[in-house]
Formats: sequence, structure tokens, C-alpha cells
Amino acid sequence: MLQDIATIELKYQQFIERVAATKLVWALMSKQGWANSHAQHDEEVGVVPFWADRALAKVCARDDWRSFVPTEIPLSDFLENWCVGMAENGTLAGINWNATMIGKEIDTLNVALDILNRLKAINSAITFKNYGSLDEFIADISEEPLD
Repeated sequence: MLQDIATIELKYQQFIERVAATKLVWALMSKQGWANSHAQHDEEVGVVPFWADRALAKVCARDDWRSFVPTEIPLSDFLENWCVGMAENGTLAGINWNATMIGKEIDTLNVALDILNRLKAINSAITFKNYGSLDEFIADISEEPLD
């Protein structure tokens, strides 16, 4: 069990590193919309899974999601629209799930802060529609209560 937690945390950190480097996030989409599920700890809490690359997402396009295809989301859109919007709706992000749907489930503002802080650490430029800088974005979402 401890090894599973360590693996999930490692996969989360890899997600943060990779999306900060590529400025892309991947999700699964079909004609009906985006793939989603329920939190392992609470069936009433929604989770939208995201991956750091196409291949990881494609592995999960099976069973109930077999008609879904990996679809890229620009990082700025993911941060401004997905993370902020999902936080407002109380929806969690599922990060780098494996084929058995095991992976980290986390508040989207925490994901956004981790990515923004990584972008800042590597001095990576990114343009936002609603924020003038990384620091402004970080300050704005840091004011929100985090779980």
C-alpha cells in the first residue's frame, strides 16, 4: 500500500514536470463529452482525469471509455478554465491514472498552484487571458481556501 502511494505521488510529480515542459495536458473526449468518473472516497464527487501525454491517456480509452480519444488541452486553457472552473464546481482532477483507473485525485487549485510554481521555477513563459503574470495567477488562486 505504501508503495502504491509513493508510485501515485511520483506519477503526480511527473505530470507537473511534463505539462510545465510541454505546455500541454491530455484528456479523453468523445461525441458525448469529456471522460469523467467519481472519486474513490465519495461517489458524489466528480473527477475528470488528465494525463501528461497522449500515450498515457490512450491506455485508458477502453471499456466504458473505448469511444474516447486522447485530446490535447493547451496548458493556459487547462489552468485558467479547467482548474478554476472545476474548483468552483467541486470537481477533482484525476492525475495520470493507469489502465485500472488508479491515480491521484486532487483539488484542481492545488494542481494549478503546483504547475504555476513549477513554471515559475523553470522561468517558463506562458500567456494567460485573465492574468498578466504567473505571480498574479498564483496570488489570485492562493487566496482561495485549499483542501
